[in-house]
Amino acid sequence: MEEVSKKLNLLINNMEKVVVGKREVIKYLVIGLLTNGHILIEDVPGVGKTMIALALSKSIGAQFKRIQFTPDLLPSDVTGGYIYNPKESEFEFKKGPVFSNILLADELNRTTPRTQSSLLECMQEYKVTLDGQSFELDKPFMVIGTQNPIEFQGTYSLPEAQVDRFMMKIDVGYLSIEEEKRVVIDQKNEHPIESLASVLTLSQIIELQDVVKKVEISEKIVDYIVKLVSSTRVMEEVQLGASPRASISLMNSSRAWALLEGRDYVIPDDIFKLAFAILGHRIVLTPKATVSGAIKKNVIEKLLTKIPIS
Repeated sequence: MEEVSKKLNLLINNMEKVVVGKREVIKYLVIGLLTNGHILIEDVPGVGKTMIALALSKSIGAQFKRIQFTPDLLPSDVTGGYIYNPKESEFEFKKGPVFSNILLADELNRTTPRTQSSLLECMQEYKVTLDGQSFELDKPFMVIGTQNPIEFQGTYSLPEAQVDRFMMKIDVGYLSIEEEKRVVIDQKNEHPIESLASVLTLSQIIELQDVVKKVEISEKIVDYIVKLVSSTRVMEEVQLGASPRASISLMNSSRAWALLEGRDYVIPDDIFKLAFAILGHRIVLTPKATVSGAIKKNVIEKLLTKIPIS
């Protein structure tokens, strides 16, 4: 555990050289990396969404690709496709940007549902299938999607099936005055990302992913997770509850969080810490609840106090 904690703290501290004052956000991304999960970041422009993804990839020496999603983007621009080679007189498969370790899907809701759907198989099965032939993605593989919560003109809301494939939905938030001052000073000559070195390798990340699977989680806590998630489907304020995938995500992410906290076992506080990030984007409130001023955070907090750990 001491060696594992040392590696994880090294990764987080390295990212903090670029991402100032957002240690918890960094931890959420590391959890996604350790569990083969995908993260959706929804926040206003300029708070560092892209930089967090880039800092993570550089810190582990990963192959990083960024797609700027626009209305005219095609599925083949994401997955790649067959290109005719006149020399060989045959079609060859040309890999798209999805063949990377960390894919930044920037402003994912600005492209059409047809193009959005090109990520569904990649995010769930970690492969691309074209013309009946499957191509495995590199390991590790992680999608970090971004959305702007302010501008809705020219956007296409993500379907529930796609939203559900993101393990967490988080925001970054603004910096304090002192933190923002530090960011400005740090960029007087060059951006810190330019000199950021890798501190872990991809093989070490894969080893850490295996360690997460060995973190102990008791049957009592698993029962609590399932009760918590299934209860979202019968709450009067909720029109659409969380899927079984939410239970799996909550179990996996709580084990990774325990590891980040230096433990090889899960405690109830880990579930409380991650509940909103895992469940918030997976539930849809009823029109009546929305009109009456209910917000998802309060609904989930109510659920956490209502369901006991037996």
